[in-house]
Amino acid sequence: MTESTLPAPIPENAAPTDVRPLSERVGAPETVAEIQHPDVATWRPATRADLDEMVVLVDACDRVDHPTWLTPREDVEEIFELSHIDPERHTRLGFTADGDLVAMAGILVHPSQDKHVYVYCTGMVHPHWRRCGIGTEVLRWEYETAQTELAQTDAELPGAIFLHAYEHDADARALGARRGLPEERWFTTMLRDLSEPIPEVPIDLRIEIFGPQWRDPTRVARNDAFRDHWGSLETPPERWARFVGGPQFRDDLSRIVVDGDRVVAMALATVNEDDWDVQGYTSAYIALIGVVRDYRGRRLAPAVITALLTAARDAGLEKVNLDVDTESPTGANSLYGRLGFEATDREVAMVARF
Repeated sequence: MTESTLPAPIPENAAPTDVRPLSERVGAPETVAEIQHPDVATWRPATRADLDEMVVLVDACDRVDHPTWLTPREDVEEIFELSHIDPERHTRLGFTADGDLVAMAGILVHPSQDKHVYVYCTGMVHPHWRRCGIGTEVLRWEYETAQTELAQTDAELPGAIFLHAYEHDADARALGARRGLPEERWFTTMLRDLSEPIPEVPIDLRIEIFGPQWRDPTRVARNDAFRDHWGSLETPPERWARFVGGPQFRDDLSRIVVDGDRVVAMALATVNEDDWDVQGYTSAYIALIGVVRDYRGRRLAPAVITALLTAARDAGLEKVNLDVDTESPTGANSLYGRLGFEATDREVAMVARF
């Protein structure tokens, strides 16, 4: 498929105009040509033996693309841990003739496929090897591989291919535009200084520290809370277990609101101490904030957030950050501003829809 024949973008919730199965709508190539570039001698699928080199590549890219946070090793290792990722089909590593890893191509197929089929492009090129055409080939392979994954779905479901880039990354945004991925949604990183006063927000329900007994009820609440959020699909048990059981997750800082044995709101925190050196301060990240839909409008979100902020301050941390959809249906970005969060970076989601 050439760029001139790529499908026109359609809104996420638009009424379908083509009710054929997704497998017939995508227009995937019969075969995906392997990546080729004169500066890269070898391309092959990733193996667990490559993990150390992959972590080094990701770190080098992080320090240029988003220098205030670093990807944990555990997140890179997920490629070999999650059952819905097949490294043989979904990854390619690019090595120079000297054996240096300089590029990584990859896609992630979301495991929940009851309402939409989403595929994410996750590749990267080492900063010293950019602007010589490697990224174009990486994204071409990812896009065509994503198409072939979508084409395996015979259901009459909407499908989409996603690519994320930071606002300042003009090269990545240009690559996405040339590949036919229009910019669709913006997300803002916001930062809260814990030395500033934290308000108390009284509510008529109890706030609990997150613990093992609340793991599955919180997953159920998360899936309900995010059913009407852009780009969100249900989190299945396997991914949830890795998140709340991972080394970055902080039960002691995370807070939930409960009504009886039901979780109705949550603010869940992670801490990556490797970030602190590049940030210049100690911090926690609010990875997930949500309120189930039948409990909205009761000030549960500000209450659970301020409870987390207080816990982080009492733990000796200096700041807390989060990411927010700028067009959130719950008005979350305005709420966070009222709670003392200030906007810093912006990231854009580029999406091709089918």
